[in-house]
Amino acid sequence: MTNRTPTIADVAEQAEVSTATVSRCLNLPDKVKPEVRERISKAIQQLGYVPSGAARALASRRTHTIGAIVPTIDNAIFSEAIQHLQSGLTRANYTLLLANSGYSLDEELREVNSLLSRGIDGIVLVGEMHHPKVYDAIKKHAIPYVNLWTYNAQSKYSCIGFDHLKAGQQLAEHLLDLGHTEFGIISGFQENNDRALLRFQGIQQTLKNVGLEIPESKIIECRYSVEQANKSLHELLDRHPETTAVSCGNDVLAIGALSAARERSLKVPEQLSITGFDNMELTRFLSPALTTINSPSKRMGEHAAEYILEQIQNKSTELKRIELTAELVIRETTGKVPSKT
Repeated sequence: MTNRTPTIADVAEQAEVSTATVSRCLNLPDKVKPEVRERISKAIQQLGYVPSGAARALASRRTHTIGAIVPTIDNAIFSEAIQHLQSGLTRANYTLLLANSGYSLDEELREVNSLLSRGIDGIVLVGEMHHPKVYDAIKKHAIPYVNLWTYNAQSKYSCIGFDHLKAGQQLAEHLLDLGHTEFGIISGFQENNDRALLRFQGIQQTLKNVGLEIPESKIIECRYSVEQANKSLHELLDRHPETTAVSCGNDVLAIGALSAARERSLKVPEQLSITGFDNMELTRFLSPALTTINSPSKRMGEHAAEYILEQIQNKSTELKRIELTAELVIRETTGKVPSKT
């Protein structure tokens, strides 16, 4: 018995089909009958055959790979969307190539160029704010792309997500309904992050509508980390002990704020209300459970896979804007404004 590498001819012989049928099954599976696909798949598994990516790309003018770039892989919300994106692509025999930008536009541009050089068939990005050369590079390659985690009805680009401005408004209205007038903000860095900026603007505009202003000294931007948020809440309350409600840019920041409140022996929500954003799974198991905005990350991943695959199949870069709902989830970290004694 030889140890030679199995070939497409070996697969064809074992599956009792032609090499052309095997090739078509690998490159255009929808064109092959399900029972034939199953025979070929079993033969590939038994033989340990690995298709040549270069040969497949040459034959089909596709690499059957999709690129995705997220700001960070530390946040479970991004991981959840990527998981569902990958599941949708895998069912269509596509492979996902994932990169991390670290919230840097320059790094994102470098990763975009790297993925494009590998011949990806489509690309998924996060947010609408990118380096200008990102859109130019993608257009030159004439491949479909979509921005996740954002919805803009007037956007020039395909997008799947929700309106962060509206979500910020929901949070502010909830706290106003509870009687709060002394607000603080702990946000991620808003520069180069349209999602963080829009959430803050939604809160700011809602408060302005009722004659309230948030002074700059009550707005703290920091990295998305529990430790940084912990320090930020201490800083905020040292400056403004009169603060009764703190809106955090995401759940990670809210968890840090909750830990700082405990360190200061502040009761939440009796003395201080805190909100998050994203609705990470663990937030409902916190004590007290976190009031937050539900970010529809699973649906974003699913819709992204459907959109990219549809555009590839139709050989199109048709503009599409899909708005999803981001609901306010009221739990235990928000309550009525404490009475003055």
